[in-house]
Amino acid sequence: MANDFLKSSAQASPMPIGELLAYHAARHSARPAVTFNGVTTSYAELDARSNRKARQLAERGVGAGDIVTMSVPNSLEFYETVFAVWKLGAVPNLVSSKLPATELQAIIELAKPRLVISEESARVEGWNFIAVGMTPSTDLSADPLPTKISPIWKIGTSGGSTGRPKLIVDRQKSVFDPNKAPMDQKLGDTMLNPGPLYHNTPFLTSTQCLFSGGHVVEMGRFDPLRALELIERYKVNWMSLVPTMMSRIWRLPTEQREAFDLSSVRSVWHMASVCPVWLKQAWIDWLGPDRIFEVYGGTELMGFTMITGREWLSHKGSVGKTPPGYHMRILDEKGNVCAPGEVGEIYFLPPNGPNSTYEYIGAQVKAVDGWQTYGDLGHVDEEGYLYIADRRTDMIVSGGANIFPAEVEAAVDQHPDVQSSIVIGLPDADLGQRAHAIVQLAEGASEIIDDDTLRAFLSGRLARYKIPRTFEFTSENLRDDAGKARRSQLREDRVTDAS
Repeated sequence: MANDFLKSSAQASPMPIGELLAYHAARHSARPAVTFNGVTTSYAELDARSNRKARQLAERGVGAGDIVTMSVPNSLEFYETVFAVWKLGAVPNLVSSKLPATELQAIIELAKPRLVISEESARVEGWNFIAVGMTPSTDLSADPLPTKISPIWKIGTSGGSTGRPKLIVDRQKSVFDPNKAPMDQKLGDTMLNPGPLYHNTPFLTSTQCLFSGGHVVEMGRFDPLRALELIERYKVNWMSLVPTMMSRIWRLPTEQREAFDLSSVRSVWHMASVCPVWLKQAWIDWLGPDRIFEVYGGTELMGFTMITGREWLSHKGSVGKTPPGYHMRILDEKGNVCAPGEVGEIYFLPPNGPNSTYEYIGAQVKAVDGWQTYGDLGHVDEEGYLYIADRRTDMIVSGGANIFPAEVEAAVDQHPDVQSSIVIGLPDADLGQRAHAIVQLAEGASEIIDDDTLRAFLSGRLARYKIPRTFEFTSENLRDDAGKARRSQLREDRVTDAS
């Protein structure tokens, strides 16, 4: 199917995002666009559905240049809605569908949208609103709408867990060349999307797959066994995972994991958090180094690094180098450039200069002479390969020693009865801060795992001062499907309980 698509694709210049579904439908009307819950929607069907949805939004006053805050879960409705917004020349503001009304309100007050689409339970009074699941009237036409171009193609959100959200306005133009696919995808590829669409990477890779005529197999919610089933069933070529997902797939019983045909998979990309060395090595051993790729960066796209699986074997633990045109520096607290091997804060400069890729609403970026940072710490080796230590805000200073939670978590997570862990710093009268590990155990493991068991396990993997002073065990998921954890909230809850 992909080869047929490549042969028949005509040359095209960048065109408004809102017209891309119709462009592909005119060439392959029955070609699959989105598969969700076993139902496949073609390009022609998705185009028609999004036209009706656009007219429904227009009835609520949405027009060119307006912001629409979308708190919509992963679903076919998400895709038809975001294309409807673009067809009107409006701007989607992407928000988690699980936010309570108070957090959603803080974002809305920054975005000042023309319309909010969310679950009824999260309705924010005083704002124009449509509930998730409100189907457009059948009286609304599915015919094409007048061509409009959104002034901004998307606005992301971040920082809601701290109570101080910020908007990340993407400065990429809202036009796209339908003959260009993102991140090693090929035209007509079938990709699996296991991540929440309000996060940047799942949103970017899924929508741009559709921009270039590909097929998105949408999981809705990640499940490791179902992911393998979908890869085999739909012959998935490309997917993006986070280390949490990789770990859950890897921890399936070997006979389950190896029962599926993954020969269609050409590329597995991972990002969003540090991948433990043992886990990455396991995936390379399983699928081979030429199918594993890693990216480090952020929604702001101020800078990023990339590394192939084969490169990684010679630079284990690295997240790679910057691509041509991007620049990176490691700076100490005084703004001096760090020597290779010396940990400092990671700063980037994009090809077109500071703030050329994004702008913040509700926050200020940390910068030194125009170089900007995501707030992460790391070092480079003699060849310029980057290694991530942790986020500066997460680093624990205990008895004068720096402890990087990501390093400790990677060691804890190697235990076969541990599903995931989060390490935070809690106040300590003697040390200033102590490392406290919150550990998600596998089913049934609570009877056999205790503090002393984990300390003994870690003694051969970490320096003594890095081993958590206290442990806490849970069966609840510590990270969401994007691999993110609400560290500040976890820390605040425990400090409040202690006081």
